[in-house]
Amino acid sequence: MNVLYSLIISSLAGLSTLIGALFIFVPINPRKYDKFITLCLAFSFTIILGISIFDLLPDGFKTMVKSYSLLIIICIIFIAFITSFLLLKIINLILRKIDNNLYKLGIISMIILMVHNFPEGIITFLSSLYNVKLGIKLSIAIAIHNIPEGISIAMPIYYSTKNRAKAILYAFISGLAEPLGALLSYMFIVKVINNNILAIILIMVAFLMINLAIEEIYPKINKAMIKECFLGITSGLIIIFINSLL
Repeated sequence: MNVLYSLIISSLAGLSTLIGALFIFVPINPRKYDKFITLCLAFSFTIILGISIFDLLPDGFKTMVKSYSLLIIICIIFIAFITSFLLLKIINLILRKIDNNLYKLGIISMIILMVHNFPEGIITFLSSLYNVKLGIKLSIAIAIHNIPEGISIAMPIYYSTKNRAKAILYAFISGLAEPLGALLSYMFIVKVINNNILAIILIMVAFLMINLAIEEIYPKINKAMIKECFLGITSGLIIIFINSLL
């Protein structure tokens, strides 16, 4: 029975990206479109950077210091950084024919956040299997930051294509990586994965997300719209703070 509960909890946490996607139904005055996009991008930039720096990297480091020397940890960090940098370049190369920068950003965000959600599914499943109450607490924290992740995927897709169904579908696909991670955990990964492998995955995902934020999202923020930038960053920091408390 615990296995079923664990799969349900992981699925609910992952598919909370759909809640974020529903923000595309918020009516926006066409004259304020640029301001709204700037606010959303500043918000997404803060969330993605914050999750990476304050959640993923510390969790990965705490696990690795128990097993590896400082030199090995530095090597792992260096390899993770280079790998994430190259992966983002490869994704950009594959998507080079897409002329619309906003649409391209939505696709890249979906791919990278899928990679991010997969180990989250593993973590949520294993935690729930060990203790259902612990799994529920963890899934609530994950759901809170998955909602803005849904925004960061759906908003660029919708405002570049005007297609709500496509925006929701892409957010759904990203969230689906979490229950998929949970399912694979149940079928295979529990037998072969350990905390150190999970820590390395977390660090690699963190660098991938940092690169996404700095290379793809930040350049597209209109820095001249100071008020919208401030509101986006401030609201992002509030979500990160709430997530950390949970």
